[in-house]
Amino acid sequence: MGRGDLSDEQWALLEPHLPKNQGRGGRWQCHRQVINGILFRQRTGLPWRDLPSRFGKWKTVHDRHRRWSADGTWEKVLRAIQARADAEGRIDWSMVSVDSTSCRVHQHAAGALSSPPKLPTRRSQPARHRSDEAVGRSRGGLTCKIHLVSEGQLRPLAFIITPGQWGDAPQMIPVLEQIRVPRPARNGGRPRTRPDHLGGDKAYSSRRNRLYLRRRQIKHTIPEPRDQRANRQRRGSKGGRPTGFDRVVYRRRNEVERTINRLKGFRAVATRFDKRAYVFHGTVTLAAIWLWLHQ
Repeated sequence: MGRGDLSDEQWALLEPHLPKNQGRGGRWQCHRQVINGILFRQRTGLPWRDLPSRFGKWKTVHDRHRRWSADGTWEKVLRAIQARADAEGRIDWSMVSVDSTSCRVHQHAAGALSSPPKLPTRRSQPARHRSDEAVGRSRGGLTCKIHLVSEGQLRPLAFIITPGQWGDAPQMIPVLEQIRVPRPARNGGRPRTRPDHLGGDKAYSSRRNRLYLRRRQIKHTIPEPRDQRANRQRRGSKGGRPTGFDRVVYRRRNEVERTINRLKGFRAVATRFDKRAYVFHGTVTLAAIWLWLHQ
């Protein structure tokens, strides 16, 4: 077993949720070897064609990662691992934090075709396909952004990918709605989607976001920017009551920043090399699976 490969314990948790062979031909073989190859590429950021031969043919590794990113296999695996952790009481729902991080888009990731990607399946297009490919232009050049919700044990609960110039506040609601941790039938069978408390920085302070959190009965600690506070005070009683803010609780917001640092330990996440948004989404999802398997 090489450095960074799946251990026997991790493989035992991962194997039951992977696609099985159906029919003749043995289409799916050597899952463990292929996943180790994908993880090696994500950790080092090297081109697919330069994968060491111990992982098999590079095209097999690349195609399986692309296929599982398109049909949602990586997301299903992530949900299953989260459900197991939740059933064992290893998810800290008492406080989750939201934040975003920008990823530089490599020159090889630019120039994707404008037409939707073609897949060797019945699905018309990938589940996470974006027409803009989540590539935007900002001061630093071509960038994309990962909007992330993290729980207290430094593991991502959900995330979305957007172009780099998109703001943070409008993406808070979409990323919270991606939280869906399955629960067993004895607990009602409905996935858990609501944390007890949410922390965020000033970028997420808006009337729309606060109304959404109150409607869902989610306590939140989000500082109010100076301009918003002055505008509220200028309107008098029509401006509403002052927002509450707990400095002690707000200190836990560093947890999402530390989670982002762990994700960006993968070079293929810190710098985007994938042309298609759905493939990069699968890359980040597998990095999140790795973080969940390590605790």
